[in-house]
Amino acid sequence: MDKIVKRIIATKTAPEPIGPYSQAVVADKTVYVSGCLGVSLETGKLVDGGAKEQAETALTHLKNVLRASGSNMNNVVKTTVFLQDFNDFPTVNQVYKEAFVRNFPARSCVQVAKLPMGALVEIEAIAVAGEN
Repeated sequence: MDKIVKRIIATKTAPEPIGPYSQAVVADKTVYVSGCLGVSLETGKLVDGGAKEQAETALTHLKNVLRASGSNMNNVVKTTVFLQDFNDFPTVNQVYKEAFVRNFPARSCVQVAKLPMGALVEIEAIAVAGEN
């Protein structure tokens, strides 16, 4: 049986986890990125503004975690976007289109009752590592 390589990803360019989980885990050539929130690295609190600003910050953190794992936004194959209020969908969708400019990944987007820290947006991803 082949041995599978599992690597835990931790980077200072994204907020530290607020619970018992990793920023990302690489299993063989698949990268599983935990949900990213719009948290300021400087304050550890949600960024000022609304869903737009939180989505922009969450996607920046996602990019940074992917980079630390040896991947990038072009290698993302699936995302899940969690919204506290689905009325924010058009705003978040516009920010999302600026982050993923071609070969869009598969995506689910759902409204949830509550997100950690009272966030309005959380974004998780699955990507492949290496050259694409």
